[in-house]
Amino acid sequence: MRLHRLDITAFGPFGGTQTVDFDALSAAGLFLLHGPTGAGKTSVLDAVCYALYGSVPGARQSGTGQGLTLRSDHAAPATRTEVRLDLTVSGRRLEITRQPPWERPKRRGTGTTVDKAQTWLREYDAAAGTWKDLSRSHQEIGEEITQLLGMSREQFCQVVLLPQGDFARFLRADAEARGRLLGRLFDTHRFAEVEKRLAERRRATEAQVRAGDAELLADAHRMQQAAGDGTEPPAPQPGDPGLADAVLAWAAVARSTARERLTVAHCARSAAESARAAAERALADVRERARLQRRFAEARERAVRLQERSAAHEEAWTRMERARKAEAVAPALELREEAEAEHRRATAEEARARALLPPEHGEAGAAGLAAAARRAAEELGGLESARRAERRLAGIVAERAGLDRQERADEEILQDAEGWLAGWEATRADLRARIESAQEAAARAEQLAVRLEAARKRLDAARLRDRLARDTERSRARALASRERAAEARAHWLDLKEQRLAGIAAELAAGLVDGEPCAVCGATDHPAPARKVAGHVGREAEETALAAHQRADEERAEDERRLAVAREALAAATAEAGDAPTDRLAAEADELERGHAEARTAASGLHTATEELRQAEQERERRLADRQEAAHRVASRAAHRDALDREKAALEAELAAARSTAGSVAERAAQLERQAARLTEAADAVRAAEEAAQRLKDADARLADAAFRAGFDTPQAAAAALLDDAAHRDLQRRLDARQSEEAAVRAVLAEPDTAAAARQPLADPAAAERAAEAATRRLQQAVSVYDAAVRRCAELDRLSARAAASVRRLAPLRTEHDRVARMAGLAAGTSADNERRMRLEAYVLAARLEQVAAAATVRLRRMSSGRYTLVHSDDRAGRGRSGLGLHVVDAWTGRERDTATLSGGETFFASLALALGLADVVTDEAGGVRLDTLFIDEGFGSLDDQTLDEVLDVLDSLRERDRSVGIVSHVPDLRRRIHAQLEVVKGRSGSTVRLRGAR
Repeated sequence: MRLHRLDITAFGPFGGTQTVDFDALSAAGLFLLHGPTGAGKTSVLDAVCYALYGSVPGARQSGTGQGLTLRSDHAAPATRTEVRLDLTVSGRRLEITRQPPWERPKRRGTGTTVDKAQTWLREYDAAAGTWKDLSRSHQEIGEEITQLLGMSREQFCQVVLLPQGDFARFLRADAEARGRLLGRLFDTHRFAEVEKRLAERRRATEAQVRAGDAELLADAHRMQQAAGDGTEPPAPQPGDPGLADAVLAWAAVARSTARERLTVAHCARSAAESARAAAERALADVRERARLQRRFAEARERAVRLQERSAAHEEAWTRMERARKAEAVAPALELREEAEAEHRRATAEEARARALLPPEHGEAGAAGLAAAARRAAEELGGLESARRAERRLAGIVAERAGLDRQERADEEILQDAEGWLAGWEATRADLRARIESAQEAAARAEQLAVRLEAARKRLDAARLRDRLARDTERSRARALASRERAAEARAHWLDLKEQRLAGIAAELAAGLVDGEPCAVCGATDHPAPARKVAGHVGREAEETALAAHQRADEERAEDERRLAVAREALAAATAEAGDAPTDRLAAEADELERGHAEARTAASGLHTATEELRQAEQERERRLADRQEAAHRVASRAAHRDALDREKAALEAELAAARSTAGSVAERAAQLERQAARLTEAADAVRAAEEAAQRLKDADARLADAAFRAGFDTPQAAAAALLDDAAHRDLQRRLDARQSEEAAVRAVLAEPDTAAAARQPLADPAAAERAAEAATRRLQQAVSVYDAAVRRCAELDRLSARAAASVRRLAPLRTEHDRVARMAGLAAGTSADNERRMRLEAYVLAARLEQVAAAATVRLRRMSSGRYTLVHSDDRAGRGRSGLGLHVVDAWTGRERDTATLSGGETFFASLALALGLADVVTDEAGGVRLDTLFIDEGFGSLDDQTLDEVLDVLDSLRERDRSVGIVSHVPDLRRRIHAQLEVVKGRSGSTVRLRGAR
């Protein structure tokens, strides 16, 4: 994979469009990516990763869940975020363009809207010399790039970007942490899944075997309960191999005992059934004889009671016969009663109607009263015209009163309108003056707002300037002290180094052995070896001084970097704030704040005054219209009032003649209506009374005739013989009951079986019932014993069959569990067969780590001048598991030690060698995809000059494989050593990139 060109627009700190020409940078083989903190060096690498995978590396990925935070805060609102990468991978020239989600202003209206993310993939056609579109699908492009590179995003970020901090932690990490990183890079999760599946399978089979054993023991306890003889079942626990045989043997004995008890219970049940049948037959015979004897005795008692009530029966029969004869007279009696009631009502109504008539009509007959009513009705008809005139006169009076009310209302409207319009000019002038004053205040507030914002920014910058000045002074003092401490530490180290070199012969002599050659001269005879003198400086003291010097130098570099950052920030703040004192700027800002607040308060009344003027003008138009309409109504109302007065005079003259002695026509009409109604009602009442008297006379004659024909002396005797419905039903029921009772008694006394039973001795059903109940209890007990025996045998047979099936089912499960448990223990490193307690995934990763250590050693020896070698170790660490140990071999001492003991500079070039070796191994693992462009992020500041030269020589040697390496660093010395540079410059409007020294 080789990068050619990267275009970044509105991405991260880059507000505009920036272009990185990787072809020009790669021509030198080794190039430097540098710039101040926060300028955006890492954002260039983020853009490369985002173009390839649609997300940024590491922890920065969590902040881009919606894609909106990738956008630069310096970008113009109309500029969309875009990253375009031109690269060659697997022999294909591709161009990837990605645009994350974009929150842009709406084209219509106000507010914003979010455009979806977009992606384009194009391929360069060398034959045609043009770009060809391949896809615009996020998923298709992601799958295509991942397949071509052969690496996931995590592998790419670990192999191509080479984050040194991660590998430094990798060197010092324990086996578990190394395993997690290597597992992500080499995708060995499938082996972990195998371990997990084996462990799950072991637990599952173990649970199945234990569940089967527990079920088998439960069946044994159920068989004990079913047997009921107190025999204890087998005692082995679940998992015991002999449990099945013990349960099956015990079940066979329990079944044999149960069958013997079943045979005994069957014989006892048959004998009990025979005894109960005989007792039931005897009980039935006794009960039947007792029933017949009771039936005969009851019939004799009923016959005696019938004879005693014979006189009452004769009397009831006679009364029923007279009631049947009186029923023929009942219609005439009812008709006479109805006629008498109607005659009483008609007589009372006639008396009431005559009491309401005038004295002159009190004794008149029906014909005279009807004639008087007709005369009153004729007079009433002549008053209809007078009624209409009276109603019209009332309407005229009401209409005249309404005109008077309207005239008073119009006068009030005219007076109110005239009064309001008189003050209109003064009101309008006052409102216009308020509007002009508010407009002036609004303009003044806008001017003061602009000045206030500038004053606030300058005040904030002044406060920042003062704070940064104090910080700069403190940083300068710390940097000066750090330089002094670094110089003292360096001088101390050089002194100790010189002293050690002076006494190095004593150190070499300490290792001489008689007969063995000297490491310097090769002689085997050592006549006068050097001796250590007082104050001798050893290797440990020199290394301690060197470590102190390196730490002091690192602190100096860090303090100087902080001082430079503080001075740069102070210069920027001073440029914005100027030299004015902060107090004076604060006072000016407060004065502008007060003026702005006063102007805004005065301008706040503009809308109110404008609205009041508009409402006042509308009110003036309304008042003018009301005044004009009221004047028109007053003029038209006068003519209408005169016409009403003339019509009123004519109607009053007409009504004076029609009223007569009454107060009004309506009162006269009411008098005539009441008189005609009373006369008509009285005539009708007289005629009804005469007709009712005639009907009463006819009813008396018919009643006397009907009573005579029915055999009664008088109508009153016939009425006394009548029975109502309830009495008639009761008397008939008693007669019918007497007749039925006599027939039933005769039938019982004539039965032969009943008479024969009466002649026998009295029966004793209680004794027979006690004998039958005793026989039934004995049978129930025998049946219960038999049923229990049957259920016991059936339950034992069922549970035995179930236990046998469980034993057959458990045999292969137990075999499978033993086999799976051995495999799971071996894969998990817990089995005794796995001596090093190495897990399956760790075993695979150990092989990969061994490859990585071998590849890293090639470069590490060169960086360390042949001193260090990385080796893989599968020794166990304490009680932990083995497989992922990583040691470094020091050629100077010949000893192997843990990588966590390396110093800061040694850790850097060791982790760099490890990262380059890992890149080679992962590349081979990914299918041999060639990686022509690599990036190394920071860490060079921990190296001394000699080691830095050796590291750069190793990186420069990568050009032999036609690779280009980009170094991301702040180290000033690298700017002198590496000519091809990509500088990231930050500014107030966003960062920019510059290419220097590239061809």
